Amino acid sequence: MKIAYSDLDISFAIDGVEFSVPHIVFERFTRTIPSHSHGEGCFEIHYIPFGYGRLITSGQYYDIAPNTLYVTGPHVEHAQFPLLYDPMQEYCVYIKTKKFNEKTTSPLMKAFFSTPFWFGKDNHGVHVIMKQIFKELESRFTGYQKQVELLLAQLLICLIRNYDTEKCARDELAPGNLIDSNSIIIEEYFLYEYDNLSLCALADRLKLSPRQTQRLIWKYYGKSFQQKKTDARMSVASIMLRDQNRSIAYIADTLGYSSPEHFSAAFRKYYNMTPTEYRKLFRQNKTR
Repeated sequence: MKIAYSDLDISFAIDGVEFSVPHIVFERFTRTIPSHSHGEGCFEIHYIPFGYGRLITSGQYYDIAPNTLYVTGPHVEHAQFPLLYDPMQEYCVYIKTKKFNEKTTSPLMKAFFSTPFWFGKDNHGVHVIMKQIFKELESRFTGYQKQVELLLAQLLICLIRNYDTEKCARDELAPGNLIDSNSIIIEEYFLYEYDNLSLCALADRLKLSPRQTQRLIWKYYGKSFQQKKTDARMSVASIMLRDQNRSIAYIADTLGYSSPEHFSAAFRKYYNMTPTEYRKLFRQNKTR
């Protein structure tokens, strides 16, 4: 199940800082989301009302359970995967910021921008706000867009209140240039469709030629389409192999490989070890 609102023309401002929200989604996870990060000025707010999963960022694992709230900001590498017995359901709001004067930023906005990553439990009614946002977007009653903008401002304030409740440490974050809408399309393509990646299909989605698409990917990531394809698949593979209940044949099929042998050869080329060796090494490290 997935409900997505993309290409939204929604923006709001708090204390002189302007935000735009091009993408809002609610999804019941049935697949792993490979390791990825967002560009300068871009944040994702994640809220899990039901189900279980795990988040991996900076080599650390975080257990996801109902009422988990977390934010992933610029350049925060993260991957997510559901637990099969009760897969997590997630609201995700993608927020982009416009340029602003850091010297005149309010304490409220400094708290937001200085926290590129936060993980914890929500104590300020985020679930209620998320449900109301989706209700407004679905019904589209008179004034719904303005109502959604007001709710998004509330969401951001509630998020920051959770920071203050936990009194979390904050790292300084410098504002920068925004990525454009094409980069969101590319990022989501590698995140959600890693089992059937095609340069021509992505080019059609971007309304560009394959050659132009290759150039765009190189501009954003400094990598070719094939390298990004391999990175996405291998990231998911490394996560799925840590679950002893998933067979190598199942993982190969999930990732779109024609056979377990083909997958094993690709994995060995990428990680310099076989999937079986990787799984064994992970199990040994986990028990230490």
